Amino acid sequence: MISYGFKKQIGLSFPQAVETVTQELKKEGFGILTTIDVKAKFREKLGMDFPDYLILGACNPDLAHRAILEEEDIGLLLPCNVVIYEKDGKTVLDVIKPSTAMGMVDNPGLKETATEVEAKLKKVFDAVK
Repeated sequence: MISYGFKKQIGLSFPQAVETVTQELKKEGFGILTTIDVKAKFREKLGMDFPDYLILGACNPDLAHRAILEEEDIGLLLPCNVVIYEKDGKTVLDVIKPSTAMGMVDNPGLKETATEVEAKLKKVFDAVK
């Protein structure tokens, strides 16, 4: 497991994983602000083939609002990234650990918010098999 995120191989196809992760994020109050299709961008910009690799920028508006009120510049670390990709014919799910990402900011209120966000993201991570 990576130290700055939760990572696991899952038993879903890439499209199924994208749909399931999106649904699970919604259950925890997250929307998707950004979707970066790395495979498509590498094809477009570099002319190369690359396996499916998607970066979802997830945001829970209530918690993002609280974080910005606690630390104006925290937008540098938002949104929370969720990555879904294919490797060796398997689908992999990575979810950022906000407590680690925001741990560099010395702000006790922000740390509490990061812990709450992380708990919700961990529920999403655990729900996807």
